[in-house]
Amino acid sequence: MGRALRSLLVIVGIVFISVTAAERVAVCKALHVVATVGDLGAIAREVLGREAEITVLAKPTQDPHFVDARPNLVLELNRADALCAMGLDYEIGWLPVLVRGARNPAIQLGGPAYIDTSTMISVLEVPSGRVDRSMGDIHPGGNPHYTLDPRNGIRIARGLAERFGRLDPAGRASYERNAEDFAKRAETKIVAWERLMAPHRGTAVVTYHKSFIYLTNWLDLVEVDQIEPKPGIPPNPSHVAEVIGRMRDRKVRTILQENWYPSNTGQLIAQQTGARLVLIEGMTSVDGSYLDHLDAVIRAVAGGLS
Repeated sequence: MGRALRSLLVIVGIVFISVTAAERVAVCKALHVVATVGDLGAIAREVLGREAEITVLAKPTQDPHFVDARPNLVLELNRADALCAMGLDYEIGWLPVLVRGARNPAIQLGGPAYIDTSTMISVLEVPSGRVDRSMGDIHPGGNPHYTLDPRNGIRIARGLAERFGRLDPAGRASYERNAEDFAKRAETKIVAWERLMAPHRGTAVVTYHKSFIYLTNWLDLVEVDQIEPKPGIPPNPSHVAEVIGRMRDRKVRTILQENWYPSNTGQLIAQQTGARLVLIEGMTSVDGSYLDHLDAVIRAVAGGLS
């Protein structure tokens, strides 16, 4: 009887240790997500939870078209459970090199953990004809700057919940709840932002790069021109003179520009036209809030238009 009891206790102990180990693995197996830019990283954190392990490849003050393919980024991708990318060739100059070097089959293009968030939104400015390098930095699939519209942020959150749920079925319900909570908060913000911007609907603006179309389309602002003569091509004197002329003709009083571009030309044009140069932080900071970032952007734009 004593031997049977001892055997039973051993079995119970083994089961307990096995269950504890399994629970420990389940806790430790929280998804490690790598995002190419801060906006996607912030939305992914909303879906996964505030304590999620999120790595962002591009710094918030860094033009995401140009990121140094550093070895430490390869290491992050090697151990990633999922990769969230903007797509539409936004990261074409650097991401493919990193992904190939990571030797992580799941996050290769077309892999189960490669998440192209552009597939979750309605893309604007899709070229209808032939595209070549003489046209500048034109994206054949359409304009990739879609996170400046918070309605797209909601679509991305819901899309990520679905994709993360495929990778981690045990967390699916939690991801879906988090995405819906984020959507409700975003919808409340959208109502307030639209009310704030209502007096400026139909107002003409000039932008530095073709990166504000989703914002201006949502808020019904009119983009008269860009300071770049072609996307990604630095401004030259003749084009700057043309922009100044158009701004004077249309009485444009606001220039919108991300803070990662040189501001000297924008300042010159502002001086010549009496306009205000509004410098925008282009992406959510690491560990920052996507909605707080957009709130700062929209209030800066409203201030520049006032």
